[in-house]
Amino acid sequence: MPRSELDELRAAVRDYLGKASSSQTVREVMSTEHGYQDAVWRQMANELGLHGIAVPEQWGGAGAGMPELAVVFEEMGAALLCAPFFSTVALATTALLASADEEAVGEFVPAFVDGSVTATLILNDRLDAWDAESVTLTARRVDGGYRVTGESSMVLDGHTADVILAAANTERGPSLFALASDAPGLRRRPLAGLDRTRKVAHLTFQDVPARLIGTEDGAAAALQRTSDIAALALAAEQLGAAQRCLDMAVDYAKSRIQFGRAIGSFQAVKHRCTDMLILVEGARSAVTHAAEVVDTDEFAVAVSVAKMACSEALLQVSVDNLRVHGGIGFTWEHDGHLYVRRAKASELMLGSPDFHAQRLAALVAL
Repeated sequence: MPRSELDELRAAVRDYLGKASSSQTVREVMSTEHGYQDAVWRQMANELGLHGIAVPEQWGGAGAGMPELAVVFEEMGAALLCAPFFSTVALATTALLASADEEAVGEFVPAFVDGSVTATLILNDRLDAWDAESVTLTARRVDGGYRVTGESSMVLDGHTADVILAAANTERGPSLFALASDAPGLRRRPLAGLDRTRKVAHLTFQDVPARLIGTEDGAAAALQRTSDIAALALAAEQLGAAQRCLDMAVDYAKSRIQFGRAIGSFQAVKHRCTDMLILVEGARSAVTHAAEVVDTDEFAVAVSVAKMACSEALLQVSVDNLRVHGGIGFTWEHDGHLYVRRAKASELMLGSPDFHAQRLAALVAL
């Protein structure tokens, strides 16, 4: 998509979220157990077509790519959108498409695209990057089907998802399964997370009926691909949130008067805002590059660089935003702390900076 069309997409998503995910709305929705508004969820799917923007047209999507999807996630990160978009689109939809199981894709993905069904994906016990050694769920063949047993401590939107995709070990190795939210033996308990705008839950499986996606011991490559694409989507969210924090700091520095002048005219504040800008622009370059090389051999390296850069940028810029605001920034009424919470939580999701630094070293053979 040309840059002009990406800008139009960004403007449309930003305009919509400015109304649907305002500060007041975010605070109201994040305080509910459900965690999102059904009407907003359906509008994003049916009126804006966001759920299927990167889904091939044969499955009801728009057939765009990662650059377009990254723009959407960036704007959602800026608005702190409360919705199961990341779990349904970045995780579940990506996993199904990567599985190459056309029957399963045809059954599930169109419903994800039109917003009638929400979903999530369990890669491991927590919200870590894919690692075959960290899979804690097990699946056994019973009467021609499968039963899944185990537990996962933190599942994104696990208490509300209609469909749960899960990595589980069979006798042959790691495989991907689909489970219904109302299946017998499944227990779901919402948790109080640090980031109140993103809901997590504890799920327990006791011989839960499951459908195999793809083949036994054939899920590792698809789940690695899913983990990397989701990590890039998360990095885009972090970039959007960091840009919003920078904008908040600059706007306040221009309007806050001390000693008869705007605090933005003081050298210390100028330097802090400049440092914030450098972090944000570095993160933007990393996300843009990773989105452009998504289908090349460079992608794994680019994803780790993007996740590291964006985690650092959001954490530092969100904290500096509070510092620029001074005392008001540390109050519950100010939105700054919501971004700090998002920064700390997302820093550890799908691989911490240390994890990606080690992965990067291995990938480039340092």
